[in-house]
Amino acid sequence: MGIILLPPPLEIDFPLSRAIRERRSIRSFKEDTLTLEEMATLLWAGQGITDERRKLRASPSAGALYPLTLYLVNHSGVFRYLPEKHALETVKRGDVRYKLCLAALGQPWVREAPCTIVIAGDVNITAKRYGDRAWRYVWIEVGHTAQNILLQAVALGLGGVPVGAFYDEKVHEVLNLPPNEDVLYLIPIGRPR
Repeated sequence: MGIILLPPPLEIDFPLSRAIRERRSIRSFKEDTLTLEEMATLLWAGQGITDERRKLRASPSAGALYPLTLYLVNHSGVFRYLPEKHALETVKRGDVRYKLCLAALGQPWVREAPCTIVIAGDVNITAKRYGDRAWRYVWIEVGHTAQNILLQAVALGLGGVPVGAFYDEKVHEVLNLPPNEDVLYLIPIGRPR
């Protein structure tokens, strides 16, 4: 449906210890949209390629298998992050934030945030190597990825809140995700009000 090449992630001089200290769950956002550079930087922090030669990503992954996929939801639609190209692929056009909010038990910050990063994953990718422990490893990776995104948000002067309460099937349907991917986390992000 279309590929949007992203600009390189922003280089920000912001101490990690400060980002950790200032990170809070933010549920009230200004209406401002995020810039393409800000969205690119957040996505890169979660799953971006940090070692071109070995194709290693920003977040650790058991066996470097990378079963996670990041989706960006904003007023324009739903987009899949393609780490290898540092690009977005259009999944669905149009603003689905209200429907996503309903699928997230009506939590208003899901609707009000300028964007939500959705972490989805295919546990089968990890299970091929790690069998029954795959779910454990995938959940650990989700935590690493979410924390990277949230700390990067702080460094950008943004805020976010991790959301785990949602109807899996409804979110899956609203976002038009492939059948092999499970929705694991929603992270609404914006400028704190």
